[in-house]
Parts: sequence; C-alpha cells; structure tokens
Amino acid sequence: MTMKQDVLACLQQARDYLSGEQIAQALDISRAAVWKWIDALRREGYEIESRSGRGYRLLSTPDVMTQAAVLAQLGRHPWAGQVTVLPTVDSTNTALKRMAADGAPDGTILIADEQTGGRGRLGRQFDSPPGMGLYLSVLLRPQGQAAAATHATLRAGLAVADAVEAVTGLQVGIKWPNDLVYGTQKLCGILSEMGVEAESGRMDWLIVGIGVNCNQLAGDFPPELRSMAASLRQCCGQPVLRARLAAELIRQLAALEDDLADPARYLPRYVARCITLHREVQLARAGTLIHAVATGIAPDGGLEVRLDDGSAAVFGSGEVSIRGMYGYCE
Repeated sequence: MTMKQDVLACLQQARDYLSGEQIAQALDISRAAVWKWIDALRREGYEIESRSGRGYRLLSTPDVMTQAAVLAQLGRHPWAGQVTVLPTVDSTNTALKRMAADGAPDGTILIADEQTGGRGRLGRQFDSPPGMGLYLSVLLRPQGQAAAATHATLRAGLAVADAVEAVTGLQVGIKWPNDLVYGTQKLCGILSEMGVEAESGRMDWLIVGIGVNCNQLAGDFPPELRSMAASLRQCCGQPVLRARLAAELIRQLAALEDDLADPARYLPRYVARCITLHREVQLARAGTLIHAVATGIAPDGGLEVRLDDGSAAVFGSGEVSIRGMYGYCE
C-alpha cells in the first residue's frame, strides 16, 4: 500500500475524529505529510472534515475504482500486493492471460473501471461502461486436474453472491452454473477460462472473470438489455461503493481454491442459492432443445435433471434457460 492508501485506511477504520498526530504516529510520518495526503484524498473526492482540537473525520467516500480505493478497503489481505487496478482495458480476462504467460502468481487480481471488449460466455459481449460496474478477474494456479474448473465456475458464483450480500444486504439467486439474478433480472456475468498442460492434463492456470452491474440506472443499459438486466443500485435502492464490493469479493475468492479440493464444503450453500432447481428447464445440446426438470446438483457440479420420459440425466455447464423467465437466457 502507498502512504496515501495508509492514511485513507486510518480514516476509514476510525470511529470518530483522528488527530493528525495520531495518524503521524501510527504511520511514522510527519504531520505535514499527513496534511499532504489528506489534501490529495480531498482532491480525489473524499469528503474529510477537519476540526480544530479534534482532527480529521471521513464523511463520505466517492465511488471511484482506483488502486488506492480498493486497497484501502482490502487492508492487510494476503493478496493486497497482487492487485492491479486500471482505468481501462480491453478485457480483464484477456489482459490477465498475458500476465499469466509472464508468470504472474496465484492470487493475481486485475480490475478495470472500463472494458472496451468485455466478453461473456459463448463469445457474447459484456457491456462494461466506465463508472458503472465492477470488472474483476482473478488468476488461480490450483494443483488439480482440468475437471476442477467446473467447480471453480460454480464456486465463483457463490463467492459473488456472498460478497453482494455482505455489502448490500441483498440475497441474490444463482442461475446454474453461475449467473446472479435478483427477481427476474441478471446482475452479473462470470467467465472462467483455463490453460492446460498438454502432457499431464493438469491446469496451468485458471482465470475467473466477473462483471457485476453496480450503479446503472435503467437508461444506462442498451435498449435490448433493459428488460433483462438490472444493477445492484436498482435492487437495493442506493448507490454501491464499487471499491468496497471489490475488496469483499477478493476476500471471498481467496477461499475458492480450498473448496476446489473438497467441493462438498461449498455445494450445500450453492444449492441453497440455486434458483434453477425444481423448475422446468431447456437444455441446448448440438442445436437441439431438451425439456426437463432440474432436480439437483451432481457431485461434479453438473445439473441433474429428470427428462420428459422420466429418466434421469446429468448435463455439464452448457446453456440452460428457465422456461418462462429470464429473457436473457437462450
């Protein structure tokens, strides 16, 4: 963390006024340096009250997606030194692939305020305007077979749901495998990609890209998405501090790798949030729509269904749509 981030963290953690002397002693800097960084934070939009004889108090935090804002919220997390925040990027997943090829370590996080080429599943475009959403990708290097990627996909959806609830109080559902929904509208898209060693079949790297609609209003979505997409702000009735959500999501993602080794640790919680279960679904396979009822989640993360003829089957993470709901599904 930089000194400006440390000063901000002190203000965020204080319950009342904090004197310049207290900040200076905590960070081993001069009071003049404290004032310098307070002034810099004010110029970035942080509302900091100063009162003679009492010190400084943070009144409000701007919704900015910067390195300082995210790290101040994250604190002394083990991954804090591996977080990079950029103003704009083509795609956080694409950029993180390049970093993976250069040897970036497990737990590397890339966040952007804007994506010019955001991608979703099956090659779809993910709308990623600046100042509106959280666009985050994490690089993992799990020691396991490529099949573990299926569980990473499901577990990432649960991580986002838990982070959203921690920050906003919203209890969101998961449409299998990992789309977050509230009511009948989509809040988030997740794209998992991996690199596999040719000889061993083991994963070299796994990248999970997450895009969350945070502060859009109805008019901010493209016309074709307005009936099917929503933002956290629309659902909870107030703006969401994206840096806070990013920090909470990083904390949730840090637990993901442990659960890949023992999926039974997370599957019950996933099942409790999965809105696909016990509904009629349409499964697209090789251009054919198969009608069924979703009955459960298999140990390998597949969707268990009962077909029209009464037989049981398990499907992998191909496209699944819930009949009569969620117009974004195809």
